[in-house]
Amino acid sequence: MTAGRAIARTFWRLSRWRLVSTRPPRDGAGILIGAPHTSNWDFVLMLALAGELDLPIRWLGKHTLFRGPAGPLMRALGGIPVDRRDPAGLVEELVARVRGGERFYLVVTPEGTRRGAGWKSGFYRVARETGWPVTLGYVDRTTMTTGLGPTVELTGDVRADMDVIRAFYADKAGFRPGNRTEPRLRAEDGGAGV
Repeated sequence: MTAGRAIARTFWRLSRWRLVSTRPPRDGAGILIGAPHTSNWDFVLMLALAGELDLPIRWLGKHTLFRGPAGPLMRALGGIPVDRRDPAGLVEELVARVRGGERFYLVVTPEGTRRGAGWKSGFYRVARETGWPVTLGYVDRTTMTTGLGPTVELTGDVRADMDVIRAFYADKAGFRPGNRTEPRLRAEDGGAGV
């Protein structure tokens, strides 16, 4: 057993949270949505889930988390820094990594931790360009459960795909329910394309 898995098992034994999960359908590659993402505590649950299921993960985090002494730790935990002031090229960089042979589960929190107008579409674009399935990870404070739910193959029909995603998250409440954002992409409402 790896050290990460041992730490994760200890966390689940001591935590009030319960892990209720399935395994992603493909070993080694896919997108894991983390929602509702309403608190930075979700990060701890994500690390514990990945450790328990022994998943090779990469996750996106604001570039300031990677400064100073925390930087090497964040990268060792699978972090990829993102400068939110200039995120141009991030999707292309991720797709290039996949096409270059990297195998990992990309953890994406498309709503961020603050209320906003909707979800960011990067996860959708990466999934469509790589052919990766999207597994719906969740945090639900009402039941004190977290885990991985169903996996969906995106069809390119943005509204229909997001209807499936919305239906799954409809009854999920994050750490701070008031910060929850409706799973909606701008492309559904005639906004900029995905």
